[in-house]
Amino acid sequence: MNVLPCGHLAAAAGARICAHLTTDNGPECFRVLTGVRTEFDLLCRECADAAAPELLDACVGCFGRAEEEAGLGWRGRPEILRHDRDPGGSWTTSGGAPAPLNDRCLAGLPGGWLAWTADGLVALDPAPRHVAAVRLPEEPPENWAGHVRGPALHTSPDGRFAAAVTDYGRYGAVFEVASGAVTLELDRQDHHTETTPFPIAFLGSRVVAATDWNRLDAFDAATGRLLTERATDDEKHYLNYFFGALLPSPSGRALLTDGWVWSPFGVPLVIDSAAWPDGDVHAPEHGRALAQREYAWDDPVAWLDERTVAQQRIGEDDELMLDGVTLLDAATGRRKAVFAGPKGRMWSHGGLLYVAAEAGLEIWDPAEGARIGFLDGFAPIAHREGTFAELRDGQLRIWTSPRTPDA
Repeated sequence: MNVLPCGHLAAAAGARICAHLTTDNGPECFRVLTGVRTEFDLLCRECADAAAPELLDACVGCFGRAEEEAGLGWRGRPEILRHDRDPGGSWTTSGGAPAPLNDRCLAGLPGGWLAWTADGLVALDPAPRHVAAVRLPEEPPENWAGHVRGPALHTSPDGRFAAAVTDYGRYGAVFEVASGAVTLELDRQDHHTETTPFPIAFLGSRVVAATDWNRLDAFDAATGRLLTERATDDEKHYLNYFFGALLPSPSGRALLTDGWVWSPFGVPLVIDSAAWPDGDVHAPEHGRALAQREYAWDDPVAWLDERTVAQQRIGEDDELMLDGVTLLDAATGRRKAVFAGPKGRMWSHGGLLYVAAEAGLEIWDPAEGARIGFLDGFAPIAHREGTFAELRDGQLRIWTSPRTPDA
């Protein structure tokens, strides 16, 4: 092992720093992108503005210490890899479909779809069939940081139940799809509900939902019976955390929630949803934090597989982030990889990420860190097991990926 230009006999970081960052308590610096993927050097303001700054190969320790002061943001552009090839798959289109209330009001059913329309819940399998009227308590309009309060629809994997909720609001209800009966009325109270979508997810025969800003409960979806009675207002179990959107892992053994804590920081948590009903009654109160991002939460997230969470945007501060994806180890929170490019609503299927970008549906391979397919003009708003649905102007347009979950 050789002495590095930073002056240390240590492992190389594989990146460079400017000469002003080789001392303790160095100045703030930029992450300056090299043009190769998302690789970057660290340069103080003076060197970042210089025509020919002096850069040194840094050891891991020097680079890590300097990166702690990288509060000036990014300079340069990342390399966005596009290796597009024919995505294959199959298409179907049918007419006469009623319009959903918004782009969060279509959800999958086995062999079909469920839409929340002006007339209530309507099953599309394939012909429209009215399921139930939806009557939730009225809530005042709200637009906080670009998040607009409004309706959202969720369905259980087996298609037996649906939940109609108000995202960035307080109320919701669970329905039995076959009969249209309401089995459970939901209320997460009114403390800063405008900051997160309504936290709800189906896990087998259970539905998990927020019943306060800092509390999740599980219910029997068929009867509405509470399954998780416990005390959470004592010092040991009080949780200072605003629950956000809930996303089950592929097996359902873990539950990801994308919420926040004061001051504020976005903190994605993984909850052991398998241990919860088996006796760990306070599993939601000691979830595993994956990251801490200043002023940043409610970004698109997806489980890539049982061990990996994909979260959009790269960085630790809302105002200093790159468009792209960060892959996190679900067990430790360790950053496994990053790649630039994806921006938009995101789903995972068969080891790939599907992103509803402005121009169409993008298909990204995290192993390559590259876009590998693109469906121009296709704007899906719902996904189920590799099938994506776009519903507009009375047309239900479906694309089914050729990729199987094990591919």
